[in-house]
Amino acid sequence: MSLANKLSLFRILLVPGFVGCLVYYRAGESEILRYLAVTLFVIGVVTDAVDGYVARAENQASRLGAILDPAADKLLLVTAYLSLSLITTLPEAYRLPAWVPILVLSRDLIIVCGWLLIVLVTGDLQAQPSRLGKATTFLQMLTVVAVLLGWPFARGVLWAAMVLTVLSGIGYLRRGNRILNTPINPAKG
Repeated sequence: MSLANKLSLFRILLVPGFVGCLVYYRAGESEILRYLAVTLFVIGVVTDAVDGYVARAENQASRLGAILDPAADKLLLVTAYLSLSLITTLPEAYRLPAWVPILVLSRDLIIVCGWLLIVLVTGDLQAQPSRLGKATTFLQMLTVVAVLLGWPFARGVLWAAMVLTVLSGIGYLRRGNRILNTPINPAKG
């Protein structure tokens, strides 16, 4: 197994630790767990960048990596958003409204279902993220860090991330529609 794929697996293994820290965190009693959750999340974000770089620089792109890397990203982000919304013992300052993970999860499910449909129709496993999609992921990740660290501008980052979540979702739907509605050239005989 390549280093890039090992880094993706490592990112998946960070998720239970991140959630556990949030579940057992109590304001004023166990602040170290909140900081540990942020640290684990940031390590996940950094390994995402590193595994992408390693896959390209070391020519380690693989079919497994084409599935494992985005799955690890989605698992880390969606779990973070669900945790920050559903764990009721978190103080209000560190919680997200219920509509936020619903929006993020809905967009991701639409993207994954669309990708699967494209794979079934075209046989092409390659998923090319758009620039807007990358910006959305960056702001979604920044939102988790900003909320957990209690930054004063965290709600502004959250709103920017949610606007980009909607816009990038629309962009992916349009792109998928173009791909799936491209005319098939009949074989010349």
